[in-house]
Order: sequence, then structure tokens, then C-alpha cells
Amino acid sequence: MTKLVTYYEQAQPIKEYVNEMTTNKDQLLDIYQSFQLPKNDERLDKIKDKNYKVLVITEDWCGDAMMNIPVLLNIADYANIEVKVFHRDEDTNLIDQYLTNGTARSIPIFVFLNENHEQEHVWGPRAISVQKHVEILRKDLPSKDDSTYAEKEKEVHHQIHEAYQNNTQFWDDVYESIVSSIA
Repeated sequence: MTKLVTYYEQAQPIKEYVNEMTTNKDQLLDIYQSFQLPKNDERLDKIKDKNYKVLVITEDWCGDAMMNIPVLLNIADYANIEVKVFHRDEDTNLIDQYLTNGTARSIPIFVFLNENHEQEHVWGPRAISVQKHVEILRKDLPSKDDSTYAEKEKEVHHQIHEAYQNNTQFWDDVYESIVSSIA
């Protein structure tokens, strides 16, 4: 099995990844510029002292990544954390180590590494409040064999995408979820 250090070394620096994005780039950058870290959160200094590196497993089409990565980057900017991106679909052996509910290749996944490139924490793909929102929106979808399923699912995805872009409480919830899991 490939070691995390190898995946990290092969991964793309975050700025290069963002520059090459073809989907959700503007929205990701808008959230990055709009989100502000809370003032005087002492946990950020504790995180800074840990000298983490983060291996992000994602793809640019992912709406969750569009919202979660900018929050992570604000934390990383403050704490001097190097962030690199590994494209999930390039080598599914990596994401298969981080399956959601044991089956789903859900993204993004943030793998926090120590100075020896050993895993310290894993976060993703969503904060709990965001997951609940998605579940509420998806609960009324018809069955997949229903003729209206594709259209209704597209509507739900649009609603989720809009909420991710505009609901600043979700951004705060993502921040709290990440920080509380790694501080």
C-alpha cells in the first residue's frame, strides 16, 4: 500500500490546484475571500503549534469542496499549514482508505499529517449541520426509477449549491467542525 508521504509528495500545491480549476473556481474564491476566522480563537494558535500539513482528497466539481476548502485555507493561512491536493479519481486506492459510511468515496477529505507525514486527524466530507441540511433536502426525492428523479435531483443539487455559496452559518459550522476535530 502506498504511504501517505508518497501521496503527499505527488499531490498538487493548493494554489496550483485552484489556478487549474475548471468548475466552481469563482465560487471557491468568493467564499475564501468572504469567510473570516473568528477573532481570538485560541485553538488556532494550538493548531499553528502542531505544524500540520494537509492532504486534501477532492475534485473541482464537488460542491462540498467548493465550500469546505476555502474555510480550510483560511485556517491554513493563519496557522502556516501547507495544503496539497490529491485528485480522488487519479488513484482511488487513497480515497478507499477514507470511505464515508464504509462505502462512499465522498469528498473532500482532509488528512492532517504531522511532521513525519503520519496521519493525525481526518475531516470530511461535511460538517454535521450541513449533512442534516442535505438530508432534509434529499428526503423528499422520488425513487431513482421514478421518471422525475433526475429533474428533482438536479433541483436539490442546485439548492444545496446555492446554500453552500450563500449560507455563512454553514461556513462557520465547517470552521467549528474542522477546528474542534484538530485542535
